[in-house]
Amino acid sequence: MKKQLSIASILLLSLAANAQDTTASTQTVVDNIDNNNFNKWSIEFNGGLNKPTKTLTEGYSTSTLNPFHGDVGVRYMFSPKFGLKLDYGYDKFQEREDTPEFESTYMRADLQAVINLGRALNFETWTNTIGFLVHGGLGVSQLTSKNGFEGTDYMSNGILGLTGQVKLSDRVALTADLTGIINGQQQNNFDGMSQTTTTSFDGLVLNTSVGLTFYLGKNAKHADWVGENDKYDNLEKRVSLIETGLLDSDKDGVADMYDLEPNSITGVAVNTKGQSIDTNQNGVPDELESYLEKTYGQNGKGVSNSTVEELINGGYVNVYFDFNSSKPTTNSLAGVDFLVKYLKNNPSKNADIIGYADEVGSSSYNQSLSQKRAEAVKNIAISAGIDASRLNVIGNGEDASVNKNSKEARQIVRRVTFQVK
Repeated sequence: MKKQLSIASILLLSLAANAQDTTASTQTVVDNIDNNNFNKWSIEFNGGLNKPTKTLTEGYSTSTLNPFHGDVGVRYMFSPKFGLKLDYGYDKFQEREDTPEFESTYMRADLQAVINLGRALNFETWTNTIGFLVHGGLGVSQLTSKNGFEGTDYMSNGILGLTGQVKLSDRVALTADLTGIINGQQQNNFDGMSQTTTTSFDGLVLNTSVGLTFYLGKNAKHADWVGENDKYDNLEKRVSLIETGLLDSDKDGVADMYDLEPNSITGVAVNTKGQSIDTNQNGVPDELESYLEKTYGQNGKGVSNSTVEELINGGYVNVYFDFNSSKPTTNSLAGVDFLVKYLKNNPSKNADIIGYADEVGSSSYNQSLSQKRAEAVKNIAISAGIDASRLNVIGNGEDASVNKNSKEARQIVRRVTFQVK
C-alpha cells in the first residue's frame, strides 16, 4: 500500500502542478486581433461668443464679441481619422450700445462629418497633446424674436468649423472652436425687426467657443489620439499573440491558443481541446488510471476510494494562498476539484476544511486569516455542488513547522488541507 500511495501521490502532485489555467478560446483570440483597441465615443460641451454677420436690419447690430453661444454634441469615430457627430447649438442675439433694442434666439441641430487632421497629418510624430478636427455638415435651425416678428422662422443650414484640441488626460481634452453657419430659407433678419431680401443663403453666423471633450469607453486611448505608432505597437502585439498561441507548451499536439488545459501531463491522451481524458471524472486521467489498475490490481474499478482518501487525509491534497490573501492561487484550485470529485463519488462522506497561515504577523490576525482561507475554499466547493452541511471549517492559525525566515517555506504552510470522514 505504501508503494501504491507513493505512486498515486506523485500522480496527484503532477496534476496539481499542471492545474488547468483556462486560456482564451480561438474565438477570443480572433476577437482580440480584429478589435480596434481605442475608444470611439465622446461628449462635447462648449460655450462662447457669436457674431451674426448678415443679415441684420439697417441700424441694428450686435457687439463684435456678442454673448451668448453654447452647444453640446455627441461624437462617434469610425477610425482615428473619420467620424460623425450630432450636435445642438444655442445663440442669443442682442443690440450693442447706442443701437435700437432687440433680442432674438437662434437654435440649430446638425449632423456633421468629422476629419481628424491631427491623425491625417501624423501630428504624433512631434506631439501627443495637440490636435485639430475639421467638422462640417447639414442641419435644421429656427429663429425667434422677443420684440420683433411673431412666430418662428424655420430654416435649413450648412455648417463648417475647425476645433483645436489640447489633451489633458486620456479621458478629457480642452477645445477651442471656430465655426461658421449659413442658413437657407431664412425669412427674417437676425434682429427680428424686418424680413430678409433673399431667402436662398442669406443668414451667416460665426461662433467662437472653448469647451471640454469627455472620452467614453473601456480602452486606454480615444481615436483622437491613436496614431501610426500605436498601430505598429498593436500589430506587434497581435503577431506576438499569434506566435505565443501557436506554441504547444505541454507537447500534447494542441496549440496553446486552442488548449483549454495548456499544462496537461506529458504523454497523457487529450481530446481536441487539449484536456486530459478522464471518462469516470475521478480526477485521474484514464491512461494513468489504467496503469495503476494494471500495476496494482484494482480489478478494473479504477483507483480505489481508500487510496484517494489516504491521499487527501495524508496531506497530499492542498490549496495554497499568496501572502496575506484569502483567495486561492489559480494553480492550486485542482486540490479543491480533487476533493469535490471525491465527495460527489462518495455521498456518504463529509470533510473538514482546515486553514493555516504562516508566522508573519500577529497570532490573532493569522488565526482569523486561516479561518477566512478555509471559508473561501468551502464556498468554492459549495459552488461546485457540494452541500454545505457536508463541510466543516476549521481555522488552525499559524503553522510553525517551517523556517519563518524562508519565503519558499512560508509559501508551503499558507494552505488549506482536508480530512474526509
